[in-house]
Amino acid sequence: MNFYKVKIHIRLAALVATILLFGACKKALDKEPMSNITPEKYLQEEGQLAAYAVARYPDILPSHGNWSFGTFGTDGNTDNMVIPALDNKFIPGLWRVEATGGDWSFTNIYQTNYFLNTVLPRWKAGQIVGNADNIKQYIGEIYFLRAYEYFKKLQTLGDFPIVRGVYPDEKEILTQISKRQPCNEVARFIISDLDSAALLLKASPVSSKNRISKECAQLLKSRVALFEGTWLKYFKGTAFVPNGQNWPGKAKDYNASYQFPSGTIESEIDYFLTQAMASAKVVADAIALVSNTGTIESPNNENPYFNMFSATNMSGYSEVLLWRQYAAGLVTHNVPVYAQAGNYAVGLSRSMVESFLMDNGLPIYATGSNYQGDDYIADVRKNRDGRLTLFLKEPGQKNVLLNAGQGTHATAIEPTPRIYEPGYEQKYTTGYTIRKGLSYDAAQANNGQGYTGSITFRASEAYLNYIEASYEKNGLIDADATRYWQQLRARAKVNIDFQQTISATVMSRETQDWGAYSANALVSPTLYNIRRERRSELMAEGLRFMDLKRWRAMDQMITTPYHFEGFKLWGPMRSWYTAAQIIYGATDTKAIVSDPALSLYLRPQEIRSNADSYKGARWTMAHYLSPIATQHFNITSTGGNFATSPIYQNPGWSTAGGSIPTGL
Repeated sequence: MNFYKVKIHIRLAALVATILLFGACKKALDKEPMSNITPEKYLQEEGQLAAYAVARYPDILPSHGNWSFGTFGTDGNTDNMVIPALDNKFIPGLWRVEATGGDWSFTNIYQTNYFLNTVLPRWKAGQIVGNADNIKQYIGEIYFLRAYEYFKKLQTLGDFPIVRGVYPDEKEILTQISKRQPCNEVARFIISDLDSAALLLKASPVSSKNRISKECAQLLKSRVALFEGTWLKYFKGTAFVPNGQNWPGKAKDYNASYQFPSGTIESEIDYFLTQAMASAKVVADAIALVSNTGTIESPNNENPYFNMFSATNMSGYSEVLLWRQYAAGLVTHNVPVYAQAGNYAVGLSRSMVESFLMDNGLPIYATGSNYQGDDYIADVRKNRDGRLTLFLKEPGQKNVLLNAGQGTHATAIEPTPRIYEPGYEQKYTTGYTIRKGLSYDAAQANNGQGYTGSITFRASEAYLNYIEASYEKNGLIDADATRYWQQLRARAKVNIDFQQTISATVMSRETQDWGAYSANALVSPTLYNIRRERRSELMAEGLRFMDLKRWRAMDQMITTPYHFEGFKLWGPMRSWYTAAQIIYGATDTKAIVSDPALSLYLRPQEIRSNADSYKGARWTMAHYLSPIATQHFNITSTGGNFATSPIYQNPGWSTAGGSIPTGL
């Protein structure tokens, strides 16, 4: 049974009950229809385990189906990609504590715990009917899915309760288990689950790479360990890590005497970075990168690297570890339509475009770089890193090479960027638009009927994870890191001499890249170029904000607003537009684009002076973590006294609904 190929609905009466503490876990497990099967008789044979596990995939794992702006817009509202409306987290005073809901939810955790608590005793007693290896596979999948769900909580909330069981709907019990564990303990728990998963899962490929494999667990382990290791390193001493100054966990008796398992925070950092290196190396050594011919307009799949991101069958690409399969007329999406237009108003930023190296390995500003300038998009693409050449669209290029004339919403020829469009469907927000994920098949462009696959995990991340973890741990680029980095650059058609790049990097010229910073200080050229490589390779794949948070890469915006920019509208490209298409004026209610007095580059979020985003993006330290909604303190406290709740609020946030951060 393949990942998402068949949507399986499971309804078990025993799981419908609301759980008081867990924000009222009202979301029932879906099962079809099996009204004659009681919970006691369910999860006793291989097929039932398979169905239960795969039914959890859509709610827990990312895909076209549940990412906000389509797969290739998930870095929107970072320095990589820009959308028309600036997110509240970059406008101090607009992100407030919610009264109910929020990230403090246990629905998916409850469902994975129900499975493990039910199945593990039966499995150990030999009571599960079916193929032994398949049974282990499905148990491994649930361990993996619980780990992935917990990793989402780690990123948004930091400290979090570690809940392994399924508990009765009794306030006293549920209040007791809501005690938050330090973030590093949560990360260790996730790694433990992934170790269990790796022992049980089959090696890739599993069901044409539509189901989780051992390599997926090893890759995710490297991601989690790298996240926690760098989080602890860059937030050391602050309220965001255990025993840091004003850490809110210290106020609770159950955390008051907390000690790191490895002894010190430095040892804890080393532990996680060591884990990241080891697990990343296993994947990187085992899985080869797909080749890149450099060909852009290739109707016959002539460029595996380009076509990997829009294939309808991704199982043949070595680098793809897990992907979601769609089916014409059954399970579909609209990514091909968006990719042939403006990517649903998610544009690449000027910062993203300028961070790509030249093909000779030099930054665009370096002497001898051969940079052609940015008066025209065509010039921007010349002599550049092959990933920019492949994935930055240029007016006049062909978007349709197969089945011309089909597709209700096909855009056969790439137009002049439609920066003037009011609706997201056709709008080119920055003038720079991504081609990643574009299918040249017009038949994919029937509105809402696309069925190209969605990559969930690919092995190139392991290469990047190892390079970064090894440098953060040891302060050098070892032989394995050198090999991985050279392989990535060779595939990107960039000079593999990264030391030349490092020597030519001037950090004061890289300040539009948030990854150039940690804790309001510019990092070293070596570390920056490691981060640059990661940015270039993983562009638009949904990992950027995770990276920025763990690097503590937004402190500089607390005092210095950041201005999101796109292409150089107020240069020769201005002639592409009529006067009516580029009306400007900060107080003009009909303004369409930003005033050239602000910048020669389009600032899509600074068009009118009455907009909250007009003065640029700003940051607040509290925004590195999400607040916990007031509801959860109310549920777990006595007599409305929130101090009696075992839950503590995240740094800088109040427990009062509607409140804004008070500072740190």
